[in-house]
Amino acid sequence: MCVCVCVCVAWLVFFPFIVSMSSCKIRREFHLNGMHKAGDVILGGLFEVHYTSVFPELTFTSEPSEHICQGFDSPGFRHAMTMAFAIEEINKDPNLLPNVTLGYSLYDNCATLVIGFSAALSLASGQEKQFFPQEKCSGGPPVLGIVGDSFSTFSIATSDVIGLFRLPIVSYFATCSCLSDRRRFPSFFRTIPSDTFQVDAMIQILKRFGWTWAGLLVSDDDYGLHVAQSFQSKLTESGLGCLAYYEILPWGENPAELTRIVEGMKKSTARVVIVFAHQINMIQLMEEVLRQNVTGLQWMASEAWASAAVLQTSRLMPYLSGTLGIAIRRGEIRGLRDFLLKTKPGNNTNSENTMIRQFWEHTFQCRFAPPPVDWLEAGGALCSGKEDLETVQTEFLDVSNLRPEYNIYKAVYALAYALDDMLQCQPGKGPFIRHSCASLHSLEAWQLMYYLKKVNFTIPFGDQVSFDENGDALPIYDIMNWQWLPDGKIQVLNVGVVRKTAFGGEELTLNEDKIFWNFENNQPPRSVCSKNCNPGSRMARKKGQPVCCFDCVPCPEGKISNETNSVECFSCPEDFWSSPKRNQCILKRTEFLSYHEPLGVCLTTASLLGTSICTVVLGIFTYHRSTPMVRANNSELSFLILVSLKLCFLCSLLFIGRPRLWTCQLRHAAFGISFVLCVSCILVKTMVVLAVFKASKPGGGMHLKWFGAVQQRGTVFVLTCIQATICTVWIGTASPVPHKNTQYHNDKIIYECVVGSTIGFAVLLGYIGLLAIISFLLAFLARNLPDHFNEAKLITFSMLIFCAVWTAFVPAYINSPGKYADAVEVFAILTSSFGLLMALFGPKCYIILLKPERNTKKAIMGRGTPKC
Repeated sequence: MCVCVCVCVAWLVFFPFIVSMSSCKIRREFHLNGMHKAGDVILGGLFEVHYTSVFPELTFTSEPSEHICQGFDSPGFRHAMTMAFAIEEINKDPNLLPNVTLGYSLYDNCATLVIGFSAALSLASGQEKQFFPQEKCSGGPPVLGIVGDSFSTFSIATSDVIGLFRLPIVSYFATCSCLSDRRRFPSFFRTIPSDTFQVDAMIQILKRFGWTWAGLLVSDDDYGLHVAQSFQSKLTESGLGCLAYYEILPWGENPAELTRIVEGMKKSTARVVIVFAHQINMIQLMEEVLRQNVTGLQWMASEAWASAAVLQTSRLMPYLSGTLGIAIRRGEIRGLRDFLLKTKPGNNTNSENTMIRQFWEHTFQCRFAPPPVDWLEAGGALCSGKEDLETVQTEFLDVSNLRPEYNIYKAVYALAYALDDMLQCQPGKGPFIRHSCASLHSLEAWQLMYYLKKVNFTIPFGDQVSFDENGDALPIYDIMNWQWLPDGKIQVLNVGVVRKTAFGGEELTLNEDKIFWNFENNQPPRSVCSKNCNPGSRMARKKGQPVCCFDCVPCPEGKISNETNSVECFSCPEDFWSSPKRNQCILKRTEFLSYHEPLGVCLTTASLLGTSICTVVLGIFTYHRSTPMVRANNSELSFLILVSLKLCFLCSLLFIGRPRLWTCQLRHAAFGISFVLCVSCILVKTMVVLAVFKASKPGGGMHLKWFGAVQQRGTVFVLTCIQATICTVWIGTASPVPHKNTQYHNDKIIYECVVGSTIGFAVLLGYIGLLAIISFLLAFLARNLPDHFNEAKLITFSMLIFCAVWTAFVPAYINSPGKYADAVEVFAILTSSFGLLMALFGPKCYIILLKPERNTKKAIMGRGTPKC
């Protein structure tokens, strides 16, 4: 008996020590504002119910660390109650999670990273003050998933740690694109689009209104800094604009920095200001804008403040009216207001639902017992808990513009659908090891995350909810416009939507007729660094300034730009030239020796006149072919010369008109052969004159036998065939071809025939010149023969004219541009042809027609009339 008593006493004495040695105690307890409800499965939530907090220096003592949250935020509390409503609605749904009751643990982050992070750790590990280790651990984690946080920075810090345990976090407001990094944040999901899509949407709006010059303001946190980096790079890549300035808004009280930023905005020529920042940043900024009275700005709001009621005041609307904002998709949540009206504080003052008590005190301006002494001294009222919410004006009950709440609602349902899919798993067909399924009594957070990746459902409002490979929701935003009505009322109107298309791009739909612009005539402002460059000019960037700042430089001749703000001028095609305004290419004017211009008409008339004269002379000689004048001058060669001269006159027509391949090839061949035929006849005629003279001397009969009719024809034929051979080789090897010459004038095309081979052309002319010089020399030697009518003199004179004309032709032809080269050649052909015609046949026609008495054998031989 004594032994038993001693054992019992010893057990009672040493039990506390044994317990302390075999159990674990929490080292430090966080005092957090929270709201809790029990259930089979608990979901956590992190919300900004207070604007800020005062947190004393942290110590690792056993005493709890006290902090004071300040600035109660009724919309933030409505966010938390929306999660509570969604869980209650799910618990009432017989088709979703039947036989499973969801509970919640909701905490206030007080807009402070330390508190938000502490709350997240508390959700992940629990707040039990003491527990006993067991040989085998069982049961699920304190929470199976977390809805939150509202800040990107908080979500980054929380996900970095909580993600190690694969605990799903579904944020409703964290938009930083960095959170899409699946390797760093494997368990992070969100029901709000990332900033990548928001940045693209902003750029689409800038493009829509032609705003190429804008300022960018961002908050000094992960949200703002990542947006700034993404916005600048995408704006540069798109080439749609550039930033006039980029500033980082400070946290806390920093009036000097805000003054500097606003002064820079005031001096800038940019009329558009894009702000990716939080409500508190905008409140501080607008105070400085108001102080400096900076008007005439078009504000563009990110989703963080696009629907912030705290900024929609009559004091700020003269500056902020007309704001265009990217807002979270608005949704309808039926029954939420009725649920909010049922919010009541607990009777127990030590209740864990401290957020409800704080809301109640804030709304009714009272305090629960025991209140602070200074509160009673100031005449403050005590809260009874029976006050009626419908008797007060509070943002808490405003459910007309549910945007963050809509994302919270979808986040809760996403977790619920994932849990429902997980619990419907059939044993042996599960996705885990050995096709196992999860059990309700031993759920693991990573198991829920597997199903959360695959969740896909449609909520009653009609929107589809699913997540891509990065945990991002289907991106869609509303475009909001802040309007200040004439009666002083303020409304934020939905004027459009931007969503992701099936092809991965952004589709912007705007109803511009509904947009209110806070500018003259209710028109959108112009925000450009430089005025647009009209078609006909190009942009020339100003040295040391952004690409949007440029001068407009007119396009040079031959180049055009047919678009506004063209980067460069484009050359016109070969046959086109720039218009006087340099905004379009027009066909170049064409120039060639035409039949319709005065010069062409004159040359054509002269050619036809020469041909006609040759025809007339040929007729005269044919009619008087039996007279001594015709017979004495070798009538056969005379007829051949007239025919060749006629061909010379006609070949000049080939040089007039638009050059074509056949005319280019034929003109020089016809010209060369015709003149060789003519000059060779003259040469043979001269040689016959000399042979006849020498035959009249004793022993000269042998000379005449070499110049009979056959020899004359053969000589002419051979000499002409040589020229024909030259032309054939020339055309066959390097044929003359038509050419569009732009060397002399850029704005017009000069059609001409290039000779192809200069050597061929030189040989052709040289051969003609050689025959002409030989004829001239022989005729010159025979000029003083003793006949009364000595044709050698006429040949000498004609060859003198011929040689003079073609000697002058060469330099004139080389130095004449375009069609004038053809005109010079035609003029040389006509002049030499007229010279030959007049010199050889003029005197003869004169005698035949006007002095028939001299057209006798005696007169020709010098016996009938005296010499003059």
